[in-house]
Order: sequence, then structure tokens, then C-alpha cells
Amino acid sequence: MRFKLYFFGGAAMLLLGASVVISLSIGSASLPLGEVWGILLGMLPWRDAAAGEWDASSVAIVTQVRLSRVLLAVLVGACLSLAGAGFQGVLRNPLADPFTLGVASGCSVGAAFLILFGYQSVVGIWTIPIVAFVTGMVTLVIVFTLARARGAMNVETLILSGVIVQAFLGAFVSFMVSLSAGVVNEIMFWLMGSLSSRGWEHVQIVLPFLIVGLPILIRYAQPLNLFIFGERHAAHMGIHVERTKLIVLLTSTLLTAVAVSVTGVVGFVGLVVPHLIRLLVGPDYRLIIPLSAIGGSIYLLWADTLARTALSPKEIPLGVVTALIGAPFFAYLLYRRKMKQGGAA
Repeated sequence: MRFKLYFFGGAAMLLLGASVVISLSIGSASLPLGEVWGILLGMLPWRDAAAGEWDASSVAIVTQVRLSRVLLAVLVGACLSLAGAGFQGVLRNPLADPFTLGVASGCSVGAAFLILFGYQSVVGIWTIPIVAFVTGMVTLVIVFTLARARGAMNVETLILSGVIVQAFLGAFVSFMVSLSAGVVNEIMFWLMGSLSSRGWEHVQIVLPFLIVGLPILIRYAQPLNLFIFGERHAAHMGIHVERTKLIVLLTSTLLTAVAVSVTGVVGFVGLVVPHLIRLLVGPDYRLIIPLSAIGGSIYLLWADTLARTALSPKEIPLGVVTALIGAPFFAYLLYRRKMKQGGAA
């Protein structure tokens, strides 16, 4: 297990580092890789060469325009992928994703309400992330309340509660869109997800949640391995089943809520990446969770790079790109699952 973690983890970190540098060099103002490397190295605290060795406009493009967006893509991708791994582990379903419990719809209600009534700048750029996060967490509480019975939380009931709440809130968002004649484009752009116009402030919003959430999910990786054999077996092995489910689901939902509150609705990341990692390294969540964080960062970084460069200077919404990639993959998973069930029959 350790060899796999070090080997695949090291390779993934190298790929992530290369992806960051390449992404920073791609854009309307094309910059050579060597120049990007030089500017990044010049930012190190013991060096002060960036401003003197490179053109000031190139330094500004890398450090002020692109770097914050690239780092945000890395953080959001890690959050969504970790959340997907957590949901799939608890729900024991490889088709589960971070939006299973309706958190995305909850965040969308808060954001659409602010945009509809013109309150999106009450406390500056923090307004939509704060309110979207709060409404996402309220949604989680509602879903947990509906699913909980006699101190226990049945997986099937939890999924059904999430579907019901998501359908209701989705209809409410559609209703607000129908009322938003003047700002319908702004609402729809948020619902499709984007990293456009995001800066260092948004990086500071997401980073603390990832720093806290990643160790928690790694701590519960082994209990998630035992969940594969069923909750009763896990309980016989000494796992506190209800507490594990609550902590993993709460952590995964927090990661989802903070990501969605900053970027809008970006789907399929938490579905695609953990499943690819599972196919690569096997079903051990001690590997799946940390590698999903790195894999999600790489996946969303390249998706955002494609979104901002494919039709440059026009930008494609990030959620559209991830859906175009994720939906066929989801269909493939359904087909594979159906063939396995048919073969078993």
C-alpha cells in the first residue's frame, strides 16, 4: 500500500506541478514555459529576480491574473473529488457524487436569490460565497433531518431525501430564473459554473476547508474500507457506524458547499475522478482519498484551461466543459454496471 501511495502520489504531484506551469503559460497572451518557470522561481522568498529579469507585463499576467485562478482550480478540484470519494465510500455506490444530497441546489438558491434582487455586492465579493455556503449547509441539515429515524441514518433513505430536496430546490431556482428578466444571464452563468473573475480572496475562502477536510477523510479511510462489506460487518469490526457516516458526509458536504459557493455549479468532478483512481489503484480508500485530491486538481485545472482557451477570447462556462466530459463517462459507468448485473444473472 505504501509503495503504491508513494509511486502514484509522486507521479501525480509531478504531473500536477507540470500542469500548473503549462496552464499558466496558456492564454490570450502566450508566454514561454521558461519565462513562466523563471517568474515563479523569482517569487521565492530568498529570490527577488522576477521583476528585474522579466517583462513587467508578463510578471503581472502570471502572478496577478492567472496564478490565483490556477490555484483556485487546484483547490476546488481537490475539494469536489474528495467529496465524491467520501460520498461513494459511505453510500457504497460508485455512481454517487457530491451533489447527491442536494447541496448544490441549496447553494444555487442562495446565489440566485441574491442576484435576482441585486444583493450580490452587499459585502463585496464575499456576499455570494457566504450566502451560498449558508444555504447549502441549511439544505444538508434538512436532508439529515428527513433521513434520520430513531438515531440512525439509512443510506437509501438519505439518498431519497437528497433527491427530494434537490428536486424541490431545483424547481425553486428555475422559478427565480423565470422572474429574472434583467439578470437571467448572470444567474445562468453562475449555475453553469466558472472561475472567471475569481481572485486571491476566493483562494483564501477555499483553502482552510481543504486543509481541515483532507486529514479528516484520510483519518476515516480505513473505516470506509470496512463499509464495503456492509455496515453490520463494520460495526462488528469495532467501527462506530453512525458517527463515521455523519462525519464523512458532513465533511464531504462542507467541501462541496465551499467549492460550489465560490465557483458555481461544477458537476461530475466528484464522480469521474474517484472512479478513475479506483480503477487505477484498487478499492483501498487509504489510496483513493489522497490520490483523488491530486487527481481532482489536475482534472479541473485542465478543464478550466480548456474552458478559457478553446474559444478564446470567449470563455466557455466551466460546468459545461466538465459536463461534456463527465456525462459520457457517467453513461459508460451505467452501461458497465448493467453489463455486470446481466452477466451475474
